[in-house]
Amino acid sequence: MGKNKTQPVVLITGASSGIGEATAKLLANKGYQVFGTSRNPDKSSELSWEMLALDLNQPESISKAINEVIKKAGRIDILINNAGLGITGPAEETPLREVEKVFQANLFGACQLMNEVLPYMRKNKSGKIINITSIAGYMGLPYRGFYSASKAALIQISEAYRMEVSQFGIEISCLAPGDIATDIASRRYHSPALKESPYYAKYQASLNLMNQHVDKGMPSENVALQIEKIISSNRTKVHYLVGAYLEKFSIYLKRFLPQKTFENLLKKHYKL
Repeated sequence: MGKNKTQPVVLITGASSGIGEATAKLLANKGYQVFGTSRNPDKSSELSWEMLALDLNQPESISKAINEVIKKAGRIDILINNAGLGITGPAEETPLREVEKVFQANLFGACQLMNEVLPYMRKNKSGKIINITSIAGYMGLPYRGFYSASKAALIQISEAYRMEVSQFGIEISCLAPGDIATDIASRRYHSPALKESPYYAKYQASLNLMNQHVDKGMPSENVALQIEKIISSNRTKVHYLVGAYLEKFSIYLKRFLPQKTFENLLKKHYKL
């Protein structure tokens, strides 16, 4: 894929499936020069975008991928931080070594990507970064607490980055999806539901409910369309939501309802 000065250059992490793949396909069809990443990039010649190797848990692979894009395209106009890891389990029983991997992927890896593309964007006095967070990042969800925490941290640091880099003509936004019909459940770390655990019955029921929600989630293409709208916008907002009405409304309920009332609603929803 050669250089083309008229095509905006887009880097999308986690582009081998789900939201990342749908976004890469949409933007490539719209004429963007798209680079996608995955830990094991697909070498298929049928793709209309180029795939690069990138593992968020290996900082050196992040630098290598950025350098490859710059070498091939000369710049990066848009970064979409989409790749990440899921994790479930009772907070008490979730191995902290697994939590560290999730924070490395969902927070530190995303920050390293921003840090490495910002000098190129600053040089061009323009650029957009879209961090894919989650509606789960706006509340501590039972048995998904560490996932919620990693996405909440990404939301907060994105707000800080956005204010700091606005002076350079660079815009940073968060896009928080709700349940999306992807294969994330198969790649999520699950603390085992042990029958001797005091959390066993409710955790197993919660796992079943999570998988049902994902199976009934909206298509990844809906998120891709929202990403394309953000890219095309002259003035971006700080936060965007995409998901079912009740998922989006839950954020406003938490903001305005008494804390105990909202907690009881969540517990009822998750049958706790």
